[in-house]
Amino acid sequence: MTVTPPEAVDAANAMFGRHEGHRALHARGVLFKGSFTATPEAATLTRAAHMQGDETQATFRFSNGSGNPRHPDWAPDPRGLAIKMYLPDGSRTDIVAVSNQLFVTPTPDGFVELLKLQAAGPAGAWRFALFFARYPRVLAMMPQTLPTLQPPRSYATIPYYAIHAFRWVDAGGGERYVRYTLLPERTEPRLKPWEARRRDREYLQQEIRERVAEGPVRFTLEVQIATPGDPVNDPSRAWPKGRRRVTVGAFEITAPETERETGDDVLVFDPTRVTDGIELSDDPVLRFRRDAYSESVARRTANG
Repeated sequence: MTVTPPEAVDAANAMFGRHEGHRALHARGVLFKGSFTATPEAATLTRAAHMQGDETQATFRFSNGSGNPRHPDWAPDPRGLAIKMYLPDGSRTDIVAVSNQLFVTPTPDGFVELLKLQAAGPAGAWRFALFFARYPRVLAMMPQTLPTLQPPRSYATIPYYAIHAFRWVDAGGGERYVRYTLLPERTEPRLKPWEARRRDREYLQQEIRERVAEGPVRFTLEVQIATPGDPVNDPSRAWPKGRRRVTVGAFEITAPETERETGDDVLVFDPTRVTDGIELSDDPVLRFRRDAYSESVARRTANG
């Protein structure tokens, strides 16, 4: 791996612009508060404190993938759902999920190269052929990825995928690798492009606020469990569909979060922020994200 975190943030800024006070990616979002409650099955798979069945308080952020906070909600974009859970000992653990099932490349280098190509516009079009030759799976996953970029009717009605694998360790020391999927309580078909453009530029934020005001929004947390030989360190490769899936908990989103990201508060959702009973895989994209987020935070707080 040769790309550095500053280079990664530079590439995102080159594509979307640098916007003071905003994240380099997923720049515009909306915050809520709520809770997580694990199922009894969760405790058989991991000794993590929030997976033992007690209700855990949480902060949620729905977002668009663009690094431009003025990017309209109706534009094609991956959507994000990030969650911060507050553990009994005062520590925190995060889940960061997006609406596409896989990461675009197996390494940070490939992702940053793709950002640079997109930022170059027509002048860099010829270089795409070289990129696709190095990363042929990017083309292969297009039929699966493109539908996830269609504007949803609501942030609350689409699934989100945490992409990376994590090692879950149970109370007896048993281990297994898992990937997270967040499944909505209700699903609705996505909007056609012409339908979406008739809506307000911030229709997704408006809709989710109205929906939560009417009652809790719920997601189920499901894990897919790997078997030996599955590519646990490559976020661009799917695991076989037949792998065991277990429902390990439920999220309930109940009200807007008005206390976070006010004044000097800096809220960071970091998938490498784990707790005892959950460990990182050797996925190079996952391990790169902490330093990339730190670089982005330094810039959005005017310290970098």
